[in-house]
Amino acid sequence: MAIELGIALDLSRARSDPETLAVLARRAEAGGLDLVVVRGDGAPEELHGLDPWTTAVWLAGRTKHIQFGVASPAPATDPTDPQAPYPAVVDKARQSLDLLAGTRLITSESAWVTAPEGAGPDQLRTLAEAGLPVVVPVRTEADVDRLTALLGEQGRGGRPRRPAAARARRRAGIDYDGIPESLADAAVEPGDPAFRATASTYLRGGSPGLVLRPRTPTEVSDALAFARRHRHLPLGVRSGGHGISGRSTNDGGLVIDVGGLNRIEVLDRDRRLVRIGPGATWKQVAAALDPYGWALGSGDYGGVGVGGLATAGGIGFLSREHGLTIDHLRAVELVLADGTPVRASKDENPDLFWAVRGAGANFGVATAFEFEVNELRELGWAHLVLVSTDMAQTLRRFGELASTAPRDTTAFLVTGRPRQGRSTVQLFSIVDAQDPEVVVDRLTPFTELGLLAQQQVVLTRYKDVMAQAADVGPDGHHGMGEPVSRSAFLPVLTDEFARDAARLLRSGLVYFFELRAMGGAIADTPADETAFAHRTPAFQVTAMGADQAALDAAWDGLAHHFDGLYLSFDTDLRPERLRDAFPPRVLAKLRGLKRRYDPDNLFRDNFNIDPRLDARAGMPAAERADEEATA
Repeated sequence: MAIELGIALDLSRARSDPETLAVLARRAEAGGLDLVVVRGDGAPEELHGLDPWTTAVWLAGRTKHIQFGVASPAPATDPTDPQAPYPAVVDKARQSLDLLAGTRLITSESAWVTAPEGAGPDQLRTLAEAGLPVVVPVRTEADVDRLTALLGEQGRGGRPRRPAAARARRRAGIDYDGIPESLADAAVEPGDPAFRATASTYLRGGSPGLVLRPRTPTEVSDALAFARRHRHLPLGVRSGGHGISGRSTNDGGLVIDVGGLNRIEVLDRDRRLVRIGPGATWKQVAAALDPYGWALGSGDYGGVGVGGLATAGGIGFLSREHGLTIDHLRAVELVLADGTPVRASKDENPDLFWAVRGAGANFGVATAFEFEVNELRELGWAHLVLVSTDMAQTLRRFGELASTAPRDTTAFLVTGRPRQGRSTVQLFSIVDAQDPEVVVDRLTPFTELGLLAQQQVVLTRYKDVMAQAADVGPDGHHGMGEPVSRSAFLPVLTDEFARDAARLLRSGLVYFFELRAMGGAIADTPADETAFAHRTPAFQVTAMGADQAALDAAWDGLAHHFDGLYLSFDTDLRPERLRDAFPPRVLAKLRGLKRRYDPDNLFRDNFNIDPRLDARAGMPAAERADEEATA
């Protein structure tokens, strides 16, 4: 049996000289011991001004790799007790310690066993049966050397495992020892150095219990097998980690991160057919296609991963001219809930191919996409910043201009809370034209939206537009908090909607508000050709805030303006949102396919289409009739 040994240092015995503690800690590290526990149980005057947490971090800086333990009992929460530490401050302190000491710090006393001072081999061996490190109080270097010698006699043996500091942060309900061999080397646990780079997303903080990072479709199957054994836990699937909805991370659950499946290759140059992995970002895709004079429309930000967007829709800067991203999809490879790899296209599993284009998160983990891309030369790119004192009029006029513009022109409007009666409006636009005069002619009407404060208009490549997104890098995303978002499709931007939206912005509930122009080629694809059925709206609207209940209440008051929603931008978990995302007949068909491809509802954490028959409770009569007809 493997045995882990450590030492316990008592601050009351430091005799006001912390350097003696550093000598003992370095001695333990040099001898191959695993853990140094810093204890400070005495009265303040007995600790000589030393704080256990600060001392542990200081000792970590004086050593290289040995782990440190500090007992950290749950703080009292009695607000009437002036001595009780504030829980949020304590939590922030723990985060700071993690940054300073890395993953070498254990703050739970239950993560080790304390032996009596001078404990012998048999006693240590018995205590080690608990599977935890055994720490022995020491006073001198000779005490440390005795433990080093005992460790040599006992031997470590057994299979290598993570350090105690990492094991101490494991979450309940996860069989860490049962991680498939194919995934074990790349798996990330809460105590691993790579955890901070994988836990959070672009906008949202997360703390999953385990991140599995498959690199092949076979490994995706292995990851799903592990997920099936842990159905009691939340399950997130992540490609690029940008998703606004936040469903690609969680608290204490599983995340399957397909970021390593990011290959981009040309399959057929004559057909402009390319194969793209779900973990690639649209910035990478644009850069890879540009040498061929090609482009594939995506969203509005190059840091977004391919997987999430390519299974939801893809409303971007090229959509009015070339359609949604999913309209260019010719085949998709994915792994089903039972671990079966399949290919879906118009000729192979066509019903699944229909479902994946708009509701893909419910049916499997995509491992590759085949797209037919467009030829695209230089284009006009504009970023205009304007100031408006009449937001309702600005929105009304934008609606007129953006919805009646030629197909080669797509404009997105972004604004937020007004300040002192003035609103800052950002306009992002692409004009697919190489003639500067045409670009200027298309954009000039939009300068009427307010006082023009800043402008950037250039002829450039699509790859350069997408390249404005920052590279994520090895440190990953470090989003924090729980931002909330609501989404809707707007059939037409009326005067009434403009007034109501301006009132919402004045309320202060929304700090980010975006209107994406639709129409044009989006409507060329018949509504029944894909699970994304909202083909005719003029705009897609997104609003972000900090309070879900407050934003929901305000957004519900605008519901009479809307017809459906874009699921990638919505954090409202109320079941009726599913009926907004999918019209009744579409939802009925999807539910029937869900029974076939995921009858046990493994993929349930992203606008879940519940396959169970009792999910019909509360449905509108039209949907219930369609459901019964397809059952």
